[in-house]
Amino acid sequence: MHDVTSNDLDPVAPGGSVASAPGIDPALRHILDDIERYYDAVPRSAARVEDFGPLSLFVREGRGWPYYARPALGHTGPAATAEDVRRVLARQRELGIPEAFEWVAEHNPELRAAVEAAGLTVHEHPLLVLGPDDEPELPAGAPGAGTPAEGVAVRIVAADDPDLASAVTVPHLAFGEPGTARGTAGPEELAAAAEKSAADGTVERIAGRITAGQTVLAAAVRDGVALCAGQHNPVGAVTEVAGVGTLPTARRQGLGLAVTAALVAHARANGVRTVFLSAADEDVARIYRRAGFHPFATALIAEPAAEPATGA
Repeated sequence: MHDVTSNDLDPVAPGGSVASAPGIDPALRHILDDIERYYDAVPRSAARVEDFGPLSLFVREGRGWPYYARPALGHTGPAATAEDVRRVLARQRELGIPEAFEWVAEHNPELRAAVEAAGLTVHEHPLLVLGPDDEPELPAGAPGAGTPAEGVAVRIVAADDPDLASAVTVPHLAFGEPGTARGTAGPEELAAAAEKSAADGTVERIAGRITAGQTVLAAAVRDGVALCAGQHNPVGAVTEVAGVGTLPTARRQGLGLAVTAALVAHARANGVRTVFLSAADEDVARIYRRAGFHPFATALIAEPAAEPATGA
């Protein structure tokens, strides 16, 4: 595999353009094309690609979160069918990786029917963007707008930062208690989880990506504890803000907004023109709209339906 650079963002082939993308302002279709190229390029630094005609399966090589299948970039042949989806699912089961598909609804609207016919459940997530002509905004007094919460420092985390393990780990605890309300996991749970992240090589892997310029990590830190962290992963002039999560006991302080602002500022200072993200739901999307992001499209994730809970 190769390190992803701006050279990976070649123009989409005619069959992969969004000239007919429903619900997209024609003046902004180029942004959707940029995002589509990004989604194809960013996994390639850590995964191999298996070709399934209208679909591509990204298979992670080494440790880390598993990837997914998605529409093949620039595919000009027939749209994916339920049988195409089933072939990918069979390969994912063979490899022992999650049966998952991710794509943008407005770019490949026909794929939803195929994955549902193959038995998967589709989840919708708002896709928000700061385009080349958009300026980030923050409400007065918000962390990251010049008035951080008391004792909190919001900064970019280097590969040798003593708080790296904490910053790498805190989003995992956040996603374990989804939502925006205060939760139960706090500094003690974070310390224990950070030790595991260091022991299993996760921290070392992220440090390598930071050194290689593939990942930029930001954190809101107080007393040596990362209360919130997130990352952006630049490819050329496009990046996605991802994995922003706040320690459940530290929520409701604007820390996610502060970390997002730091990531956007870093991206813009380093030549990135388009910054986007997908929100878990509309409640989370409202937070990002406060930072100047605006709704743009819909990210879709398809996976097997959850097993029904069984009674005692």
